[in-house]
Formats: sequence, C-alpha cells, structure tokens
Amino acid sequence: MDIWLIDTEEGTQLRPESVHGMLWLQTHFEDEHWEALSSKKVRLTTEDAKALSSDAEEAGLRINHVPSLSITRKF
Repeated sequence: MDIWLIDTEEGTQLRPESVHGMLWLQTHFEDEHWEALSSKKVRLTTEDAKALSSDAEEAGLRINHVPSLSITRKF
C-alpha cells in the first residue's frame, strides 16, 4: 500500500506508507507541509481526500481508504 486514507471525526487522515506514496505527495504539497506528511499529521476534508485518491490511483499508486468505524454498546 502506498497511501492510506483513514476517516476520523476530525477529517480524513493522510498516511503515506511507502517511498512512492511519500514522493508522490511531495509533488502535490508545498515544502512546508512535508514534515507533517511524513509524521502522518495531515487531515483532509472528505472531498479533498476523494480528489487526492483519484489522482493518486491514476498515477498508479495503491490507495486504501478506510471508512470511519463506530462501535455501539448495549448496557
């Protein structure tokens, strides 16, 4: 997997998982964001995550988009 997109309550977390994923992201984000990208601290809106996913897949990257999960408990 090159890039994971993980839905959270705060937005979609962007997690580069391979050298190819990180290099591709570096061509799409400014230098000032690279540290946040490499430390997996970037969150995107749902629409931006979908657009990024589409562009990355067209470039041949492997993307895994994980929807948010919720666990309900009965007491």
